[in-house]
Amino acid sequence: MSNEYTDASQNPEHFTGHVRLGKPKTAAAGIPAVISSAKHILQEMNAVRGMKALLKLNQKSGFDCPGCAWPDPDDERSSIAEYCENGAKAVAEEATSKKLDAAFFAKNSIADLAGLTDYEIGKKGRVAQPVYLAPGATHYQPISWDDAFGKIAQHLKGLSSPDEAIFYTSGRTSNEAAFLYQLFVREYGTNNLPDCSNMCHESSGVALSDTLGIGKGSVTLDDLYQAEVIIILGQNPGTNHPRMLTALQKAKKNGVQIISVNPLPETGLLNFMNPQTVKGMLHIPTHLTDLFLQVKINGDMALLQAIALLLLQEEEKQPGSVFDNQFIQLNTNGYDAYIQHIRQQQLENLSEAAGISIEQIQEAASMLMHKKKIVACWAMGLTQHKNAVDTIKEVVNLLLLKGSVGKPGAGTCPVRGHSNVQGDRTMGIYEKPPEVLLNGIRSVYGFEPPRKHGYDTVHAIRAMRDGKAKVFFAMGGNFLSATPDTEVTAQALRNCALTVQVSTKLNRSHLVHGQEAIILPTLGRSDQDLQQGEKQFVTCENSMGVIQMSKGNLQPVSDQLLSEPVIVCKLALATLGAQSKVNWQHYMRHYDYIREDIEKVIPGFNNYNTRVRKPGGFYLPNNARNGKFNTTTGKANFNVATIIKQELAADEYMMMTIRSHDQFNTTIYGLDDRYRGIYQERRVILMNAKDIKAAGLQANDVVDLINNFEGQERIVHKFLVVEYSIPEKCTATYFPETNALVPLNSVADRSNTPTSKLVIIKVRKSSEL
Repeated sequence: MSNEYTDASQNPEHFTGHVRLGKPKTAAAGIPAVISSAKHILQEMNAVRGMKALLKLNQKSGFDCPGCAWPDPDDERSSIAEYCENGAKAVAEEATSKKLDAAFFAKNSIADLAGLTDYEIGKKGRVAQPVYLAPGATHYQPISWDDAFGKIAQHLKGLSSPDEAIFYTSGRTSNEAAFLYQLFVREYGTNNLPDCSNMCHESSGVALSDTLGIGKGSVTLDDLYQAEVIIILGQNPGTNHPRMLTALQKAKKNGVQIISVNPLPETGLLNFMNPQTVKGMLHIPTHLTDLFLQVKINGDMALLQAIALLLLQEEEKQPGSVFDNQFIQLNTNGYDAYIQHIRQQQLENLSEAAGISIEQIQEAASMLMHKKKIVACWAMGLTQHKNAVDTIKEVVNLLLLKGSVGKPGAGTCPVRGHSNVQGDRTMGIYEKPPEVLLNGIRSVYGFEPPRKHGYDTVHAIRAMRDGKAKVFFAMGGNFLSATPDTEVTAQALRNCALTVQVSTKLNRSHLVHGQEAIILPTLGRSDQDLQQGEKQFVTCENSMGVIQMSKGNLQPVSDQLLSEPVIVCKLALATLGAQSKVNWQHYMRHYDYIREDIEKVIPGFNNYNTRVRKPGGFYLPNNARNGKFNTTTGKANFNVATIIKQELAADEYMMMTIRSHDQFNTTIYGLDDRYRGIYQERRVILMNAKDIKAAGLQANDVVDLINNFEGQERIVHKFLVVEYSIPEKCTATYFPETNALVPLNSVADRSNTPTSKLVIIKVRKSSEL
């Protein structure tokens, strides 16, 4: 079966046909979350190692969670558990005592490992030493670090152009490693720096840069506590950002109202049992959502324009009573054109497009009518659509009407999915680098960095597919399982002369490889990092722009692991040699030297080493937070966009990909989706009961899912039909099992993000029974 199956969805043998269904949970967290956390820790390590890790997780003197980017409290943090269930799972995966040594790779061929599910692969353990796959070989074999860097350098120096190499970055990479990585890549001569942000919040960055002049959110945790209304759109915090529930609970205690907008009634949006409170221990939940709006897939823009229309009608009845006209006049551009557009809309049409009744839209509008302190939060339910950028701009439109930017208790809150994905971008991991970064590099290091834009993730896949890129280097992540159009991406990787993965754990991307392949094992967040006998720390940036230190405290499982900063330095020395103008040896001696030069190149990092050593770190400058808008107009910009009406044939459905409660991004912790009541099977499709009946299907039928896009058929086999609360003509499936259905060429306008939240599919009874 050599390299035949590229991910779990491609192997029908992984389908058990047995799913256990229960009622969806009515509240998130509580004692079950505590039990689940302990179970996962003890499965991966002994209790002493586990407690040592958890007691330092997200503490001011500890290490940053390798999971999501939700910020830590600025002031006091829980000494018991400043982490969530999925944070504990992430640490269990990373800090596992299981390790993969030479004997493991000698025993297990690529074909054997490729036949496993992603869950089974991830449970094997930490990669304990560098390994190499020779051309035509069936097994990885040990390789020394020097020989590994030598082989990589030989390939890189042998390319006809630096643009034939691609350097991917995962969101878990530290600021220090990311800065050195982009510095090496640019001195090497290319801007081919795709990253995971291209696939998740790129749409947010584009929309916010256009409208507010900064590609990040504008709020702090305190703003959530001071708000009057919080709107949560296209997000499932109970699974993807569980610590957000604690913040929402505190906000509710302060009288904040919450509007939740989502095609699925997610447990974590509705009720929360905080296990660190008496009520939570007694299974008494805090009710979070005051109004749940179950939109159709991609119905968010229509909903937002409908709310704006109702607010406008009330404002025209009582001028100055609804809109913040002073803010609009002084701080915004494009208001008249936007208002003219909204006046032309029909509430009935918008209601139909959103899938929300007029009565519910009126209720939402009334909640916002006389409020000025509004925070809008969103995630990939908004960012992964063709009109994603315009939809996020529609969120900003609503905030601008209310003057809800640049004041306490108000603003934008894109919730990032990985713990330093925002920091990577700040450090220069971007295929379209800003001039200030390039000029800073030139000034500090004395070489001219390339100015031509490089490949983002989608363009990188195309380049490898078409033979325009021949070396693929990944600084973390699981590229194959994270990207769209799985078979196309797999073939793209196979076209490469060399694929290199800097990794902690084994994953699918190690098994779908180029003619040669290398795995470079690295330290994790929880690992102690010693350089020249001195303990080092790295830094990360959370979703709200706080830079704080992260210092691992566990003994690494192997003495053959190198930190990411050291890996980059050694790679640069091997590739660039004496021609380099950068003192890479200097950076390996102590990470303070890296931060000293970050301070010289990246704005906002003055006194970096001093400020980051203060407990809790420091905030980066944020113009939108301060009511300043660094846009082309010098003001916050309204945007005019037209609703996309999705036309579906009678046998077509919209499909969105979702995560289960037992996973984080591509890492599968287990086979249960506890909150949704789906157990022991991931190959399922959630459908509306009326759609199931109309299609002549029944719950538990085995079906194939088909996408036809630009004349190409994509198909995944053997999925179980599960009846679920979801709007008609809408379906949901787990990521990455249905990534194979997401067309590479179906992307968001302007941001080029794959449209994983809206794929047109057909559902037919499986022919492979």
